[in-house]
Amino acid sequence: MDRTDRRAATAGLVLVTAIWGSTFFLIKGAVASHDPLDFLSVRFLIAAVIVALVFHRRLRRLGRREWLIGLGLGAVYGIAQVLQTWGLTMTDASVSGFITGTYVIITPLLLWLVLRRTLGVGVWGAVVLALGGLAVLGLTGVSGGFGELITFLGAAVYAVHIVLLEKPSKQIDALALTAVQMVGIAAVCTVMALPDGITAPSGDGVWFAVLYTAVMAGVITMALQTWAQARISPTRVALLMTLEPVFASAFAIALGGESLTWRLMLGGSLILGAMALGILSDRDSAAPMSEQPQTAPALSRDASAKPHYSAEPELHEPPLKITAPRTITASGPAGHPSLDRSTGS
Repeated sequence: MDRTDRRAATAGLVLVTAIWGSTFFLIKGAVASHDPLDFLSVRFLIAAVIVALVFHRRLRRLGRREWLIGLGLGAVYGIAQVLQTWGLTMTDASVSGFITGTYVIITPLLLWLVLRRTLGVGVWGAVVLALGGLAVLGLTGVSGGFGELITFLGAAVYAVHIVLLEKPSKQIDALALTAVQMVGIAAVCTVMALPDGITAPSGDGVWFAVLYTAVMAGVITMALQTWAQARISPTRVALLMTLEPVFASAFAIALGGESLTWRLMLGGSLILGAMALGILSDRDSAAPMSEQPQTAPALSRDASAKPHYSAEPELHEPPLKITAPRTITASGPAGHPSLDRSTGS
């Protein structure tokens, strides 16, 4: 992987946040007339059916371990979705958006505390700058109630999903892993919605919101995130995802009739500055195996292959004559090439 791949992954995640941002005014109208948990259940059930039909051949090639990993990741993401939606029913949307965005600081904390990753000062500066931008965009006051606590737990679970996805995204086919995760998300959301019964959406507007979020903000965004995270670090993923409220505000202005405010201009500028600082400072990019340093020359597995510096003399050579006290000098085998240990980051 080279810089072009990392730039493509960065662009892919920007597209993910743009799609997520486009769903806010759609979901806001849909859940006003439909139970939020029912909405999530139907949305992800449809997404799971779509990916199962489209990627069924890839799913057959997965082993039991890959299925368990994908279902586990999907369950984690589904729990985050339920917690965020539950918290949204008890707190203002602006406060919910800000608290959810705190995964931008929880993600590097998890990398530091759990995985012992060393993060540079520039990365931490970008995290703080992004958090400030989120606060300017949406924070009008936090009461510290139960709704805020539930929302914060949802943000923490989102951060856990980002961290846990890093390694499997490099080992498992991205589209197959997306499909299995979608099944896990659908299972969690459906189980949470079952106690009160699941009501199907009614009305063209709600169905459009369900289908759009299932396909665009479900299947496509999950596939892009899974593919991109194999190429860039979890910290950069979290930083890029803070663009979501910026796109949400932009779509609300363009399609929802809202006005451009100083909050959007200042908060958006802070977040964009954090993006630039984070990309320039982040040296924790995930490198594929082709970029990992080699530790030794490859050895031939062919037992019949003769080394190029056999210790035994060839039969056609005359016996070695040793006379003392002369010093014998011999040219040894060719020297091993120096190993390039640069990671390419």
